[in-house]
Amino acid sequence: VRPVKGVLPVALEARRRGKRALFVPEANALEAAMVDKIDIYGVQNLRQTFAFLRGEIALLPTRADLSKFFATHQSYDVDFSDVKGQGHVKRAIEVAVAGGHNVLMIGPPGSGKSMLAKRIPTIIPPLTMDEAIETTKIHSIAGLLDGEESFISTRPFRDPHHTISDIGLLGGGTFPNPGEVSLAHNGVLFLDELPEFKRSALEVMRQPLEDGKVTVSRAAGTVTFPSEFMLVAAMNPCPCGYFGDLKRECRCGPLQVQRYRQRISGPLLDRIDLHIEVPAVEYRDVASERAEEGSAAIRERIVRARECQQERFRNDRKVNCNARMATRQLKQHCKLTQDSQELIRVAMNELNLSARAYDRILKVSRTIADLDRKDDIAPEHVSEAIQYRTFDRTLWI
Repeated sequence: VRPVKGVLPVALEARRRGKRALFVPEANALEAAMVDKIDIYGVQNLRQTFAFLRGEIALLPTRADLSKFFATHQSYDVDFSDVKGQGHVKRAIEVAVAGGHNVLMIGPPGSGKSMLAKRIPTIIPPLTMDEAIETTKIHSIAGLLDGEESFISTRPFRDPHHTISDIGLLGGGTFPNPGEVSLAHNGVLFLDELPEFKRSALEVMRQPLEDGKVTVSRAAGTVTFPSEFMLVAAMNPCPCGYFGDLKRECRCGPLQVQRYRQRISGPLLDRIDLHIEVPAVEYRDVASERAEEGSAAIRERIVRARECQQERFRNDRKVNCNARMATRQLKQHCKLTQDSQELIRVAMNELNLSARAYDRILKVSRTIADLDRKDDIAPEHVSEAIQYRTFDRTLWI
């Protein structure tokens, strides 16, 4: 009996239907055993199955101890202390991770955009048990689990190349399979060189970014996969990468720069909460002997902010972080003082921000207040959130 894809969802459905036992390929037994209240028997062949059913041999159900997967502390070879300088970028990433917000980094080659993005797993909060099971289900359907890694206990970090197809990014196939946006569910999707991705793929991403799910329709049927991920994107300001650099001359003409930037549509930008300029690193920062703050300290603040959000949304199963708040939650949890309201009003008028951008400013403001351990959203929280929305307006004019 050969291993198959999607055993975990099958076991969950069998339990839901009241089944007391399930026979699966031996290689899939540990994966299926993640489901409690149902006996999982891993078999090597059909003869073994028949012999057990006739009472000729004994088989013990496979047991899995989920706690051991979470007990093992994840270690990393990288750390935020490796990154010299870029304090404002690190702060923006901390805010983004604390609230589950999407972030776009814009800067010249070598400024550290990819280096920063690939250190996000070192500060991201751990998965809850429910999130881990849901994440494992998706990877099971995609056939990405094996005997050694039958349970996903850490948040996914997906880093597809910009040559990926629409189906690879969004999902599809004759028998629909999850794409990268779903494999990054409950984790991070990092898109480096964002303008190099196909425009069609980026535009279709607007649905999962807004709804947290993606629907794939094929002749075999229609399947909806969850896709609640944190988008981290990076790009150069122009094709050569040095537009606006004070030390390197940009070789691009105005039309080239405009065409390059227009590969990222306004509606897609509106769905990205924080836009951060990442300047070239100064020599004094590279040569500095000053110790940089490590991932452990940043992660501690982020976990504390997430705990505030878990308490805030404890009665709402559809919302687990500030970025997922709907209009009702915004009205309930993002009440502003008169000074804060006036600050946003001026920003909306001066920067010509959309209603969606207004909502995202409120969400980011709420996260900044959580990091500051404040119940009320003060003007300084709103001011910081607004600055993360201004760069895209100046860049795309």
